[in-house]
Amino acid sequence: MVIFTAGSVIPSEVSAHSVIPSEVSAQSAAEKGLQIAKKAREADRGFENYTAELGMTLRNRQGQESRRALRIKVLEVRGDGNKIVFVFDNPKDVKGTAFLIHGHIQKADDQWLYLPALKRVKRISSSKRSGSFMASEFAYEDLTTPEVEKYTYKYLRDEPCGNLTCTVIEMKPTEKGSGYSRQVAWHDTSESRIWKMEYYDRKNTHLKTLTYRGYEQFLGKFWRAADLKMVNHVTGKSTDLSWSSFKFKTQLSERDFTQTGLRRIR
Repeated sequence: MVIFTAGSVIPSEVSAHSVIPSEVSAQSAAEKGLQIAKKAREADRGFENYTAELGMTLRNRQGQESRRALRIKVLEVRGDGNKIVFVFDNPKDVKGTAFLIHGHIQKADDQWLYLPALKRVKRISSSKRSGSFMASEFAYEDLTTPEVEKYTYKYLRDEPCGNLTCTVIEMKPTEKGSGYSRQVAWHDTSESRIWKMEYYDRKNTHLKTLTYRGYEQFLGKFWRAADLKMVNHVTGKSTDLSWSSFKFKTQLSERDFTQTGLRRIR
């Protein structure tokens, strides 16, 4: 999940006047794009685990809103993808719903959804991961940590983004089950934080844009954004995620990220 100096940079104001690089071969563009992705991953290594609280605001084309409250737990797994669990606390009709992810570097992630009304854990198949997560504009696949090995890359350009300079790279998922043909990501050159992500559907139509705001640094290294906004350009709907109460290096363990544990979450 690309799941951060509350500096003055504003993602939505990324300049249209890009810095066009001099002659860049296809091979070197691919290599540079991969290097940028690896640098961003390395910048966030070593957090071990964290918890946070989230507010989710769903907004339709007419501007009508509905709100939800949830929690997240994330466990860093060396040599494989991270483990993540989301738990809904409000409103009453979704309270207790939990979503578990076991990320993987090479193979498809494992995902399960616990529905308290049915008292059962439902596995999310690879073919369903492009579907909407709990009626939001985030798809199931948007909530996982984007592993570097699951994409091919292409460096496009450098351009101003607010007071910073961002590198712009194209990412093409290698998994057949992805709902996207490609994604375009903006990372700042100073801290490798992501500020904007564009998602293109299988027909290469610009489907969604995700922007990040209000970065704060934790433990002198790890950056997390306070606000994420996903806009669906086809439906006119949007979903905001407001993050708060980050706690790093807690007492989380593998036992907190099991299928059977989903039923006991409160």
